[in-house]
Amino acid sequence: MILDQFRIGPLLNFTYLVADGEGGDAVVIDPSFGIDPVLAQIDERRVHVRYILNTHSHTDHVAGNQDVRQRTGAKVVAHRVAPLHQDLSVGDGDSFHAGRLAFSVVHTPGHTKDSVLYVFEGHVATGDTLFVGECGRTDLPGGDPSEMYDSLLHRVVALDDALVVLPGHDYGSTPTSTIGREKAENYTLQPRTREEFLRFLAE
Repeated sequence: MILDQFRIGPLLNFTYLVADGEGGDAVVIDPSFGIDPVLAQIDERRVHVRYILNTHSHTDHVAGNQDVRQRTGAKVVAHRVAPLHQDLSVGDGDSFHAGRLAFSVVHTPGHTKDSVLYVFEGHVATGDTLFVGECGRTDLPGGDPSEMYDSLLHRVVALDDALVVLPGHDYGSTPTSTIGREKAENYTLQPRTREEFLRFLAE
């Protein structure tokens, strides 16, 4: 498997190019502003981008959708409630393939109603649900602290500790992590009641 991580755009976004091999089938995850380096790598690796995976609909995670679509003909994948163009609408528990790559979807509302994780080949693209050492904001339109509690303390912590975390922004001490490390070190994932979590976010 090929996995290229690009830090692009003014908000330290991470965009990912994932392929099942040189010249093989591929996906682009969260194409942000300044997509040209990703397009150049697509050409250099001679991969066939089948899907664009959006973890949520905020502009900095979808700004490059159209450029990638025009260059590659890829189909846009997003949660069914996401307010953007979708060729493949997904929900919690859905799965799909791009070549030999298998993806599964975990719905994690809280940052937005349409936030999802994509789990694939020992990795999990977490968008703005989970960062290295932090979690996403819940005070933007569509955000919900109580839903974030369920997403983090029920769904994220239930994932395999060995999964490599691919966050949506370069906000942490390292560009990637693991679920196990985040459960041990990320203060937003520490055991709390819902009421304690809501007070914690409000502070």
